[in-house]
Amino acid sequence: MKVIEVTHPILKDQFIKEEVAMAFGFFDGMHKGHDKVFETLDKKAKERHLKQAVMTFDPHPSVVLNPERKRTTYLTPLSDKLEMLAQHGVDYCIVINFSSRFASVTSEEFIQEYIIDNHVKEVIVGFDFTFGKFGKGNMTVLQEFKEFNTTIVGKQEMDSEKISTTAIREALTEGRLQKANDELGYLYRIKGTVVQGEKRGRTIGFPTANVQPSDDYVLPKKGVYAVSMEIGPESKLHRCVANVGVKPTFHDSSKAEVVIEVNIFDFDENIYGERVTVYWHHFLRPEVKFDGIDPLVKQMNEDKSRARHLLSIDFGDDISYNV
Repeated sequence: MKVIEVTHPILKDQFIKEEVAMAFGFFDGMHKGHDKVFETLDKKAKERHLKQAVMTFDPHPSVVLNPERKRTTYLTPLSDKLEMLAQHGVDYCIVINFSSRFASVTSEEFIQEYIIDNHVKEVIVGFDFTFGKFGKGNMTVLQEFKEFNTTIVGKQEMDSEKISTTAIREALTEGRLQKANDELGYLYRIKGTVVQGEKRGRTIGFPTANVQPSDDYVLPKKGVYAVSMEIGPESKLHRCVANVGVKPTFHDSSKAEVVIEVNIFDFDENIYGERVTVYWHHFLRPEVKFDGIDPLVKQMNEDKSRARHLLSIDFGDDISYNV
């Protein structure tokens, strides 16, 4: 997939030179609602023998348009999103730097410079997509143009509720991990690097890998989780229990930094500096402050036992996974 990074105004050598079908959107999460957009993109491209293209934006438009409610963390940061778009078979991805200057582009200018001049013959958009200065561009405006055909993808629902990035983010931060994973259509994942931590875990029999996220991911609710983790380039997943939080038994919750600590089952290797991917399977309980080490250790053993059980159900006897 060819990635074209654009800072407005788009330059002539950045235009796509061949005719394409193009989907437009921010696509954070690449969830089940977005899947319908990409299915439609694939269908339209094949019908008319066009290349497949996507236009997305970075950062989220709220950074410019709604600073009081700006979104600076993501379900799929840009690098993850590009990786997933390539897996969808997309040929071109135009990434627009969403700046104040770009926000001032009128809907007419956007259509001419970013659609028509890019040789877009099929436009695929979600029903609520808007564009141009003050968001004045909408589906009605697009359908007035004869240079391209416009296909609108309707609202996608699960359990009578709209599937949306906002709903998934809320579910993650409220501990409703199953709902988030169901609407994503895959296990939520966070990539990062194993870094040095306090090393307190090993003194109480629970050595942990301190995972520093590699990008601005949405962190799940503070608490304990059954997770799996991929280490480095190996395809094997290790079963684990993880804690997201500030370790209130040892720290002042109001001052401590939120960290991700992962205890890998039946594992005794030095993995500092390794790049890892953590897959979030089950929310076990909220983070709580314990009255000393003994009750903490007792609870951690119970958490580990429960995580083992849940992950054994998820994985079964699949030999590609660590026991």
